[in-house]
Amino acid sequence: MNRKKSLVGKGKERKGKERKGKEKKKSDKQSLFFFSFSYFFRLLLIKMVAGRFNVDMKKPLFSQVGHLGEAYQEWVHQPIVSKEGPRFFRSDVIEFLTRTIWWVVPVVWLPVICYFTMKSIQMGHTFPQISLILASGIFIWTLLEYTFHRFLFHIQTKTYWGNTIHFLLHGCHHKHPMDDLRLVFPPTAIAILCLPFYSLVRFLSTPTVAPALFGGCLLGYVIYDCTHFYLHHGQPTTSQGRYLKKYHLNHHYRIQNKGFGITSSLWDRVFGTMPT
Repeated sequence: MNRKKSLVGKGKERKGKERKGKEKKKSDKQSLFFFSFSYFFRLLLIKMVAGRFNVDMKKPLFSQVGHLGEAYQEWVHQPIVSKEGPRFFRSDVIEFLTRTIWWVVPVVWLPVICYFTMKSIQMGHTFPQISLILASGIFIWTLLEYTFHRFLFHIQTKTYWGNTIHFLLHGCHHKHPMDDLRLVFPPTAIAILCLPFYSLVRFLSTPTVAPALFGGCLLGYVIYDCTHFYLHHGQPTTSQGRYLKKYHLNHHYRIQNKGFGITSSLWDRVFGTMPT
């Protein structure tokens, strides 16, 4: 009798487990169905939005690019090869501030570099020491150049303001790589960034080294901006120059998620982001 009850109990338990298993499978199928439905509906919605909105290159782009949503990344990495760039803003004053002739960079910043270098000399550093400090600053800049380009300038965005800010910061250069008036950074923007950066350099180094080290980093920036302009619009005659030009243009037209250095490919080699 007990054995019969035991068998009946086991049978009920087995049927209960089978019922629960069937219910779980049914629940999993329903979850998979709803997930697939929502995923494809989202893709359809993105395509519909992207299909409805077209950027009008004859109108200021500042108020347009944000509306591209997730389609922005694909759009911005389809370059338009033309020396004449588009208009960004309706305001003539703001539009003027977004355009910078390349030679403005050395004209503005080389005197500043000399000023900070002289401060370290007046504090007792010899010329060999100054040369070493300046070289260290340039070396530090190459790492900053790589870091900013890879992790900030190539950040993935899809929101209205994310797309808009990214376009002003770097996306415009990938969309219009030959726009010669937006290849170098406006001095106003760099001046604003220099204030906290100099404070950081002073915090990390000694009072006598900080001015020249900051000058070295700033010199690295000037070399970077001038080199960047030359790689787009110059015709290098040296093997190193031709190598850098090919290396950088590969980043624009072939493999845009690699090759983040400008003045050097050192950090791409170190961090495994060299284009193949």
